[in-house]
Amino acid sequence: MAIAEHVDKFMAQLSVDYELVAHPHTGSSHETAEASHVREDHIAKAVIFKDYTGYAMMVVPASNFVEIRHVRKELNRDLELVEEDELTRLFPDCDPGAIPPLGLAYDIETFLDEALTTLANIYFEAGDHEHLVHVSGEDFKHLLSGVRHGHYSHEHQPE
Repeated sequence: MAIAEHVDKFMAQLSVDYELVAHPHTGSSHETAEASHVREDHIAKAVIFKDYTGYAMMVVPASNFVEIRHVRKELNRDLELVEEDELTRLFPDCDPGAIPPLGLAYDIETFLDEALTTLANIYFEAGDHEHLVHVSGEDFKHLLSGVRHGHYSHEHQPE
């Protein structure tokens, strides 16, 4: 597949150039970072939640975990994680577990973690488990212009 159709069209609409980075098949963000030789904190990942008002995408560094209690309080929403079978309906052009962090391309309310706003280069899932999209930090912010920013995650601490 290489790149999801929604993502390709969305990036073309906003005139954002990108590089597609191929890597061996991976099953997690950590594996993807290792296989593609990209720092995990430079990979933007999507975490999808829902409540009675609809869906919400949190875009955070792949090295981080979403602080759901903090997010619920800050947004005043009773968000819960979306099950994988539901994700396949929301992202029909993506492999399960390979969701690009461009909620706007799928008409999903999106929230951007501040940790991703200062990076010169950002990588994210293209929609399969074998490609990353590489864009400049400025282009990434352009792709997510208008979304709410905040501190929605914390870095994973090895035990």
